[in-house]
Amino acid sequence: MSESDAAEEMSLDELREEIEEIDRELVELIARRTYVAGTVAQVKEERGLPTTDESQEARVMERAGENAETFDVDANLVKAIFRLLIELNKVEQRESR
Repeated sequence: MSESDAAEEMSLDELREEIEEIDRELVELIARRTYVAGTVAQVKEERGLPTTDESQEARVMERAGENAETFDVDANLVKAIFRLLIELNKVEQRESR
């Protein structure tokens, strides 16, 4: 292996390690979000509020789109991820009731 190949391989390994760390952080953030959403569900249940709040969901989606633009990420992709997170939270809320 030439010196330039070794340098490229090292940087590729470093980049993969960085992606691995980012993936771990993403999962941690999803876990935190899920926990907080579960707490929201408990408060809703205590107050006799419905599981679904479409106006809040709309605000979450709007924020997701704005954040996507801020970070120059595809807004449709970000919104799709948030739609999935919202649906997963709703399923968990329904199952816990």
